[in-house]
Amino acid sequence: MKAVLTVLGKDTTGIIYKVTKILYEFDINIEDISQTIVQGYFTMIMLVAIPESVQLPELTKRLDELKKENLSVQVQRTDIFDAMHKI
Repeated sequence: MKAVLTVLGKDTTGIIYKVTKILYEFDINIEDISQTIVQGYFTMIMLVAIPESVQLPELTKRLDELKKENLSVQVQRTDIFDAMHKI
């Protein structure tokens, strides 16, 4: 399954590492990535391929642990993302 993963938060050292470490643990492939820092805030969007064996609630729970780092991380299937952004 393809998904869009977004990360937002105050820029600090190690954000990419913390996110990609979790993706690695779930054997998730990053197909495309864009990140930038805007006035001290880190923003990143990834297109990822999630193996069928991964349960989305389990992944979401693990990514929610990054809230302790003051990061907002959201993952959304591309078909749902596309449907929400159609005019």
